[in-house]
Amino acid sequence: MNQKRKYKTYSKEFKEEAVALVTDQGYSVAEAAEAVGVNPNQIYKWKDHLEAQASGVALSDNERAELIKLRAENKRLKMEKDILKKASAFFAKEMK
Repeated sequence: MNQKRKYKTYSKEFKEEAVALVTDQGYSVAEAAEAVGVNPNQIYKWKDHLEAQASGVALSDNERAELIKLRAENKRLKMEKDILKKASAFFAKEMK
């Protein structure tokens, strides 16, 4: 009974086409959701996300990947700095 729930994943193109049904072709959200086979709330979420990306509020996929890379590099640099700080304190104590 401890099975993980499997969620459907949709491509970026699929999401854009579903939202385009509402924004460009004049379908209601309920009609578009029924046509593509998803929950209407999902189309609202996709529409909000695409609008946020267009206005510059949300991160694009490239920006998100770069942010992840920079966070990992930042974490590594902090660890290196801490190691050097501890080593210098150790050698300063040994010199006395």
